[in-house]
Amino acid sequence: MSHACGPCAPETVLESGLAVRTFGCRLNTLDSEQIRRAATAAGLERTVVFNTCAVTGEAVRQARQAIRKLKRDQPEMRVVVTGCAAQTEPATFAAMPEVDRVIGNGAKAAPATWREARRALDFGVSGEAKVVVDDIMAVRETALHMVDGLDGHTRAFVQVQTGCDHRCTFCIIPYGRGNSRSVPLGDTVSQIRTLVEAGHGEVVLTGVDLTSYGEGLPGAPTLGKLVRAILRHVPELKRLRLSSIDSVEADPDLLRALAEEERLMPHLHLSLQSGDDLILKRMKRRHSRAQAIALVGEMRRLRPDLVLGADLIAGFPTETETMFRNSLAMVEACGLTYLHVFPFSPRPGTPAARMPPVPSALITARAHRLREAGASALRRHLSAEVGVSRPVLVERGGIGRTPHFTPVRLARPAAPGAILDLRMAGHDGTRLVAA
Repeated sequence: MSHACGPCAPETVLESGLAVRTFGCRLNTLDSEQIRRAATAAGLERTVVFNTCAVTGEAVRQARQAIRKLKRDQPEMRVVVTGCAAQTEPATFAAMPEVDRVIGNGAKAAPATWREARRALDFGVSGEAKVVVDDIMAVRETALHMVDGLDGHTRAFVQVQTGCDHRCTFCIIPYGRGNSRSVPLGDTVSQIRTLVEAGHGEVVLTGVDLTSYGEGLPGAPTLGKLVRAILRHVPELKRLRLSSIDSVEADPDLLRALAEEERLMPHLHLSLQSGDDLILKRMKRRHSRAQAIALVGEMRRLRPDLVLGADLIAGFPTETETMFRNSLAMVEACGLTYLHVFPFSPRPGTPAARMPPVPSALITARAHRLREAGASALRRHLSAEVGVSRPVLVERGGIGRTPHFTPVRLARPAAPGAILDLRMAGHDGTRLVAA
C-alpha cells in the first residue's frame, strides 16, 4: 500500500448540519478537517461529505455502501463525494443516484470549492455538471496542511508532503494524490512553532511518500534536514514523530537525527510490502530483502531502543508459498512489532491487476498468518516492557502512548496532553497497563 494509506473505520465530524465522513489514512483525516472548516464557512448544511480512500477495492466498496445506507436512513441529506476514490473513479460515484456532487482531490480543501458546492446543491445540478475533478498530475504545489487540534487527538499532525513519483505496480494512490509535492522547510518550521506555542507537546510529520520530502523545493532539502531544522529551531517541542517512511529513501541526515536527537521518537513505520526479492521486483519496489534487513540493522545500531512497524501485502499476484514465507520471516528478520497487513486487492488500471492472481481464499489465509505473527511480535514487545518506566503522552479515554507508540491503559485519570513517567505493571495482549 502507499506509505501513508490504508483502510480504516469511517470517522464522522458533525457541525451545523454538516457531516464529514472519513475513510482511509491519516492524510484523509487532516484533509477532512480542512474540508469541514471550508464547508462550514461556506454555509453548507444538510450535507454529508464522504472523504474516500482508493487504496483497495474494499475501501471503495465501503464508501459506496455507507453512502447508500445514509440515504436510506436520512433521505433529506445531500451527498458530496471527494477524496482519492472520487479522483480515481469519478464516474463510479457520479452514476450513483444518491450522490449530488463529486469533487476531486486537487480542489477539496479550497474554500471556493465549497462556496460553489453550496450554490450547486441549493439550485440542483445533475449529470456531468455535478463532477468537479481536474487532472491531479497537473498540480505542482501543495497547501500547508497544519491542523491545530483534531477532535479526540492530543498530538498535532502536519502534512509536509503529498503525492508520489513512484509507480509501484499495485498502487493507485499516485493517480489519486498526484506527483510528489512538498511544503517549504521554513513554512513548516514556522507553523510547528505556532503549534507548540498553542500547547502541543508532540507533532507528527505526515505524507504520502514522506521520505521524498524536498524534491522540487529550492535547495532540495531532505526529510532529515527538515527534522534537524525543526528540532533546532523549535527547542520547546517535546516530541517529534514520523508517520511512515520508505526505507530505501532514508537519507544520512535522517539516520544521524535518529542517533542523536532524543526528541525524535524511537518508532518508525516502514513501507516494506514483501520480503521476497522476486515479488519486490514485480511490485516495482526499489529495495531488496537484504537492503531492508541491512538498513534495519544500521538503524538499530544507531538507536538500540528503536521499535519498528511495517506494511506487508499478503497474496500479491504470482506469490508462492515459499515467497510468502520469505515475507513471514521478515517479522523476525527485521524485529517488527507493529504490522499493517493488507490482503492483496487488485486496483483497475494498475499493472498488478493484470498479473496472474493468487486464489482469494489463499490470500485471506496468508493475511491471517501474517496478522498472527504480528500479534505474537506485539505480545513479546509488551512483555519486555513490563516493569519498565516510560514517559507516556496522555490521550483521551484513559489511554496514553510511550515514545515507541505503544498504547498504555492508565491506572487513573490524567489531563490529555500531559507527559507522565509511568511504570508498566502488565499488559493485556494489545496494550500495556500502567501501575
